[in-house]
Amino acid sequence: MADIADPVPHTAVGRLAHPDKSPRVANKAPHPGPAETSSFDTVSDYFDAAADRLGVAEDLRAVIRTAYREVQVQVPVRLRDAGIHVFSGYRVQHNRARGPFKGGIRYHERVNLDEVRALAALMTLKTALLDVPFGGAKGGVNCPARDLDQGELERITRSFTDKIAGILGPARDIPAPDAGTNAQVMAWMMDEYAKLHGDTPAVVTGKPISLGGSPGREAATGRGVVYVYREAARALGLRPDSTRVAIQGFGNVGSWTARIMTQLGCKLVGLSNTSGAIHSEEGIDLDALARHLAEDGKLVEYPAAEPIADEELMALDCEVFIPAALGGAIHAGNADSVRARIVIEGANNPTTPAADEILAHKRVLIVPDILANAGGVVVSYFEWVQNLQHVGWDEHEVNNKLGARMRSAYRGVEERARRQEVTPRLAAYQLAIERVLEAMRLRGQGGFA
Repeated sequence: MADIADPVPHTAVGRLAHPDKSPRVANKAPHPGPAETSSFDTVSDYFDAAADRLGVAEDLRAVIRTAYREVQVQVPVRLRDAGIHVFSGYRVQHNRARGPFKGGIRYHERVNLDEVRALAALMTLKTALLDVPFGGAKGGVNCPARDLDQGELERITRSFTDKIAGILGPARDIPAPDAGTNAQVMAWMMDEYAKLHGDTPAVVTGKPISLGGSPGREAATGRGVVYVYREAARALGLRPDSTRVAIQGFGNVGSWTARIMTQLGCKLVGLSNTSGAIHSEEGIDLDALARHLAEDGKLVEYPAAEPIADEELMALDCEVFIPAALGGAIHAGNADSVRARIVIEGANNPTTPAADEILAHKRVLIVPDILANAGGVVVSYFEWVQNLQHVGWDEHEVNNKLGARMRSAYRGVEERARRQEVTPRLAAYQLAIERVLEAMRLRGQGGFA
């Protein structure tokens, strides 16, 4: 059985405001499913449930719940149709009690201020839970990244970076890739920042390795998902060779998760991307699928699997379901169809509070997003440290350090959940909130005397 610390080949493919309306863009994607609450309301509901158990006063909750700074900028760019399109760019800096702001940049037509607020708050909790010395931030541009060429993406990135460069910095705010962005986008951001402030590799993470990026960063979020799977499987007495997995989303997180899970001996029985979903009871061969996709084939046209409706994916008979697409995927309308024993949240905010209650009633073990998908920010921290100290670690060392962090965090959540007889999500939020509050108290922030 493969050790998931070993490198794998790089062939894997008070409530705040309501969401802002996005400018009209071509091929706007629909929401993946109905959600009972907005992104920020979902985070607030989970936050309040944990804060209630901790006895956090309402005025102090307001300090933690609201963002330190919110920036919205205009991003005009000329696209291939020769027209100037005006997109909106956002950077929300949520909390800096535990260190510099840290969080990804996403490019997607659904990006809005409400979503970015929610994801920034999640980053504050995620970095606290994994005990890395960062605060939380998030950013994005509401552009249709899948429909843009490299030149258009570069112009958007440079325009956006130029507008927010004054609030960035290696000791202030450090962006990273997220949905719709990658190492190349981070290279453009770093270069644009350098025009104003000099060459500063530590200003972004998730960069190409040749520009100061860290080995293992590309696979880190997916690898972290697999580390927590191993811990959850141990708790349920589940072995990889008896684990059937379905993964919603085949981007960076989903593809690396799928690759490493199958290397462990798990069977991938279901998979989806923007073209649709497929199912194979015998298991999906990822090498054969990669060849099919490399020949411009669609996922749903893969001949060795059966195409199924998107809503059938999470209803597959399997041990592990991994939502690794966008938020709100599991909601009150479909949660009861989940047949998996474990749900590992590879995406941010994939489960609404109503769905969370349904799954808890069904005794489904949920590994929450602020734990499950934290591998990316952990290795971003390692990259930042390497840049600041002008040192380099090999991929094996990075993966081992990541595994140690993920196991420690999982076991801390597991112990808290067992001791207090609460769900892992509630335990994770409690631990994170306590750490943020302690840092604020020590610094004298947020009204602490």
